Amino acid sequence: MSKKISYYTKEGLEKLKGELTHLKSKGRADIAHQIAEARDKGDLSENAEYDAAKDAQGHLEAKIAQLEDLVSNARLLDETNIDTSKVSILSKVTIKNKKNGASVTYTLVSEEEADLKAGKISTMSPIGKGLLGKKKGETATIKTPAGEMEFEVVKITA
Repeated sequence: MSKKISYYTKEGLEKLKGELTHLKSKGRADIAHQIAEARDKGDLSENAEYDAAKDAQGHLEAKIAQLEDLVSNARLLDETNIDTSKVSILSKVTIKNKKNGASVTYTLVSEEEADLKAGKISTMSPIGKGLLGKKKGETATIKTPAGEMEFEVVKITA
């Protein structure tokens, strides 16, 4: 598969490994059980349940292969070495919308760890890309689906 290196926090990498372990053990066992049940129902040539279970097995194995690839190319980020003089991956940055004055705080993470509800945005998102390298007090002009927006970097922490 791909050889793209991805960077993770300790928490993000553990979550990824946990999902992989779960799919390899419980996921595979569940699929094997479904296939066995469907096989017991007779003629396999006209057995829709068997076909569905085999399809699900194929999807599961593809997901496992994808996760194994991600884990093998994952690199752990050292959160103690974050440079807080400018916005970078793992920076916790508070920005203020210059138009309406609303402030929001985001942590910049890899694409795979992005979770807007948890305040984690990808460094590859429009806002993430626009903030990278900015220093406290600087303004970032970012093209978003809603149009061009200006944000002031208020605070950068680790």
